Amino acid sequence: MLTHSFKLVTIIAEPVLEPRITTELRRLGATGFTVVEGRGQGSRALHAAEIPGINVRIETIVPPDVADRIVEYISKQYFADYEVIAYLSDVQVVRGEKYRAPNTGA
Repeated sequence: MLTHSFKLVTIIAEPVLEPRITTELRRLGATGFTVVEGRGQGSRALHAAEIPGINVRIETIVPPDVADRIVEYISKQYFADYEVIAYLSDVQVVRGEKYRAPNTGA
């Protein structure tokens, strides 16, 4: 089976940030995303959100250059003032064209 190499960007954030982050993902070149609510506890053991322990996991599969733009944006905009983490994983997808924005050449 033919697969294509991409990056999975995972962002875990306070729920209040979801609309802002998902809007920026599209602007930065993501063709889509998935959002899942979750509970957990981080290294600080505290949550700034109104509902303690609730956060969102936002995931998007993108070409490596888009992943770099997203992580740079998230780190500059949110790390200092919000409970946000972001990480990248290598993934292989079957339908590579679904993860490339039109006219990006990626």
